[in-house]
Amino acid sequence: MAVETFLSGNERYFGDDDIIVSKTDLKGRLTYANKIFLDISGYQEKEVLGQPHSLIRHPEMPRCIFKLLWNTLEQGKEIFAYVNNRSKNGDNYWVYAHVTPSWDKSGKIVGYHSNRRVPDRDILDQHIIPLYKDLVAKEKSTANRKDGMHLAETMLNDLLVEKQVAYDEFIATVGQRRRRGYR
Repeated sequence: MAVETFLSGNERYFGDDDIIVSKTDLKGRLTYANKIFLDISGYQEKEVLGQPHSLIRHPEMPRCIFKLLWNTLEQGKEIFAYVNNRSKNGDNYWVYAHVTPSWDKSGKIVGYHSNRRVPDRDILDQHIIPLYKDLVAKEKSTANRKDGMHLAETMLNDLLVEKQVAYDEFIATVGQRRRRGYR
């Protein structure tokens, strides 16, 4: 299936109690998508199963965030991330994603599982969207895509060093008092 790249400029939303769930194989091909995933993405189940999860990737997401995500998962660790996704019709929707490896009985990673919730809008507007905009600009600052991603990774790492936190702590604490469920 060809990946559509049209962007409508319209944002979609899902309910505060909704959880978007998907599972992939080791190559990131979708093996499961719940109804909320299908509803907000605008795809039918038969259109997404077997397709790469990047089918819903928004082109303005920093590639360095996905690199970090995949590197973390391949190490057998979970990761949390704010992700802007693209619906089939070109709309976008933000999620707060928790992605974990799935293991078989022998302890071998056999795929990945993601649950996504509604992100706090103030955290997005005040922290994540400006950061991602800067990371994407850095990625596009050079003609060589690999060099651009390396520059953005360095920029993100410099931010984490400045804040004296690891990525997971940064994500867990950014806009801390604004996050739903924070105590």
